[in-house]
Amino acid sequence: MAIRGPSSDTRVTDRAMGTDAGAAGPVPATGTWHAATVLATKAETARVATFRLDLGTPSHHLAGQHCVVRLTAEDGYTASRSYSIASAPDGSSEIELTVERLDDGEVSGFLHDEVRVGDQLEVRGPIGGWFVWAADTPALLIGGGSGVVPLMAMLRLARRTGRTDLVRFVVSVRTPADVFYPDELPGPETTIVYTRQSPPGDARGAGRITGADIAASVLPDATVYICGSADFANAMSDQCIELGLAPTRLRIERFGDTGPTA
Repeated sequence: MAIRGPSSDTRVTDRAMGTDAGAAGPVPATGTWHAATVLATKAETARVATFRLDLGTPSHHLAGQHCVVRLTAEDGYTASRSYSIASAPDGSSEIELTVERLDDGEVSGFLHDEVRVGDQLEVRGPIGGWFVWAADTPALLIGGGSGVVPLMAMLRLARRTGRTDLVRFVVSVRTPADVFYPDELPGPETTIVYTRQSPPGDARGAGRITGADIAASVLPDATVYICGSADFANAMSDQCIELGLAPTRLRIERFGDTGPTA
């Protein structure tokens, strides 16, 4: 197993706009490592793939949680990264992790290039208790890039439980080719905003998410879940506050680069 180079991402979850912030980095302090078998892989875009894993025991995860995948080289070097769970809770032992391949991502690159059905991966989790949703209260989901993954678990949960009345999802993507879960994401609960190139017939046109896009999707008393890069999360937080949404209603998960893990 050849793994070397900078890592792909880390995750920080904000509470009440930065108050009591907690970090879930490459190796969380909770949970134990266990083997998970790769059941299937699926390309979502040219640079994004979903890996379906069997944990061996029921996962009992919540929509919005993540797991950590650890790789170990023959010389003992290890690298571990956090990846959000894309699948909705269903009581089974199977989960799906959606991973974006980054140019300098040692773990994401290995998963995309080397992992095959039947392989086993070391997994830790599920992890996280703040950025979660139980499909029992109104929620506005705002995601960009790989930040759509934990939010997709929430959307899937809403659809599986028949509570789509509680959720609205605003998604930021560069082009139509960059849409994660293209056969599943679109729907009456979802607004897809194309920032660089919109598809033919799109009345909105290309451009970043605006306050108007968010305002059109806000449900009364909704908790707002924002997930994406640090810049994206900051911009969406500012937009929500400018709309008059209380900071205490915002739950934010940011992704960013980190250094190598030995």
